[in-house]
Amino acid sequence: MMFNAYMIKHRKEWWRFFSSGLIHADWMHLIFNMYSLYLFGKGVEDGFNYLFEGKGELFFILLYVGGLAMSSIYTFEKNKDNIYYNSLGASGAVSAVVFAYIVLDPTAKLMFLFLPVPIPAYLFGLIFLGVEYYLGKRGQTNIGHDAHFLGAVFGAVFTIILKPTLVSNFIDHFR
Repeated sequence: MMFNAYMIKHRKEWWRFFSSGLIHADWMHLIFNMYSLYLFGKGVEDGFNYLFEGKGELFFILLYVGGLAMSSIYTFEKNKDNIYYNSLGASGAVSAVVFAYIVLDPTAKLMFLFLPVPIPAYLFGLIFLGVEYYLGKRGQTNIGHDAHFLGAVFGAVFTIILKPTLVSNFIDHFR
């Protein structure tokens, strides 16, 4: 079930793009992902239902599953001939949901666990992307920072593609 790019490429086990999101390294990994999904998921689903008249659940599922798959594309390309590379977890999909939330409500107040000071969601998003990009380039951790980054980008882009006027709404917050 783990994401293994080698197995996807050489054995055509494409389901690993999705099955890897169903398993986690330990209870803390699972709890953190599910807590984040709990905090942001309902807001995104409600926002999608409001914007798309009852199709919110469908778009939410597409956001989550698409975020899971898209967050692994870079890792797949980078490791498709490395039989030893494995990853797991739903962090890329959860990042997609968080960033859909940020696009829907850019001035909401959010906090990092390590910095319990409320900041606007758009600023939270910029800091999150910067940290994940830096840590992904640096390496040296056992965390899929590339998946977090790409899942976040997917969540924002997916939401904007669904409702392009959200960009002008975002800009209007700063006028």
